[in-house]
Amino acid sequence: MRAIAPCLATYTTVYIRLALGITFLAAVTDRCGLGGPPGTSNVAWGNFDNFLAYAAKLNPYLPAAWLPTVGWGVTLAEAACGLALIVGFQTRKVAVGSGLMLLAFALGMTMGFGVKAPFNYSVFSAAAGAFLLATSIHDPWSLDMLRDRHTRQWTRQQQTSASTTSSTGRACGGMRGMGSRTPVQQSVGAMHSPSPACGRWWG
Repeated sequence: MRAIAPCLATYTTVYIRLALGITFLAAVTDRCGLGGPPGTSNVAWGNFDNFLAYAAKLNPYLPAAWLPTVGWGVTLAEAACGLALIVGFQTRKVAVGSGLMLLAFALGMTMGFGVKAPFNYSVFSAAAGAFLLATSIHDPWSLDMLRDRHTRQWTRQQQTSASTTSSTGRACGGMRGMGSRTPVQQSVGAMHSPSPACGRWWG
């Protein structure tokens, strides 16, 4: 059991990402008719008109003219969140948005069909999973992991380059300092040791 726990801690986030992302995309393809026409087995809506009628039941307080905008907005949001979760892009931010969207969906089902409906479809559980994903610090098999790794490598290269440049500058500075002292020492020595010409003059 102890050997399984680290694996679960590492890869549970991958499972949550894929489960939520595929669920979002499955709902989008269903309402776009890609799963089959209405009445097909395991098809909830079959077309976008049926989905808008379902959305009207979830949002009885909205004017009818707003329903197409709300329906398309939710559909685009679900498609974007689904793709982002599957590839692991901006996982924590997308997870927060997904959790809020699922929570709103659960509340809409509660108002439209009663409190048992969102529990039948595990919408509250999905929202809880999304919020839990938003608190995770592990992003295996994701674009976020690749981006963070690239950022760390770039930072390490920049630090190494800066350290090398600083060391080279100190070495060159020391050589310049030694070169600047050498003529001074020679000139001082020349002042204390008379030249042959001076010796002949004095002699």
